[in-house]
Amino acid sequence: MDFVKQTLKRRIPNAITLLRILIAAAFFAVLGGYRFPDQGILWGNIAIALFVLAATTDFIDGYLARKWDVVSMFGRLMDPLCDKILILGAFIYFAGPRFSVESWIESGNLYTMATGIYPWMVVVIIARELLVTSIRAVMESRGYSGGAKWAGKFKMILQSFTLPLILLLVVNCNPAKHLSVLMTINILVWIMLIVTVWSGLPYVTGLVSMMRKQQ
Repeated sequence: MDFVKQTLKRRIPNAITLLRILIAAAFFAVLGGYRFPDQGILWGNIAIALFVLAATTDFIDGYLARKWDVVSMFGRLMDPLCDKILILGAFIYFAGPRFSVESWIESGNLYTMATGIYPWMVVVIIARELLVTSIRAVMESRGYSGGAKWAGKFKMILQSFTLPLILLLVVNCNPAKHLSVLMTINILVWIMLIVTVWSGLPYVTGLVSMMRKQQ
């Protein structure tokens, strides 16, 4: 019986991690049925619920793995991968044509995306993730800890909260008609972007410190 319990404790966190990929896939599929401002509003709200559910599993699997002391190599590899699929995929979708404000583009207004997220922002965020992943790989290959820093964890929490909130405002409040909603969305996006870039600095300073020690 103890063996069965221990086996389940090892497998449950990993199963929840894999479940996050399936929920993320459902999120992208459902979001495909929405088009700003009023096409597929129901699908947009379902997508919000799926994102929140997927983000919740991120905290559940990590909590259970630590509580039961069953942190595995599989979890260390797949957990951040699943996070990146969900978060980066959401950023890419939010910067896509289904959220463009076409009438505002024609009138020359500076705001052309209902989500406040533009392709160049996605490039910055992906670059940050690639840089951090590379730094962690180099540090671990040299025997240094490449685990997630507290800044990186804070960034993940902020993104997991802000992205569905932005989608909620876009789908249900139509920022093209309400300036206060548009301003709120843009403030949220810029805070998230700044924190995302800032959260990569501890990894850069850690790499510099390691290189100085090895000189």
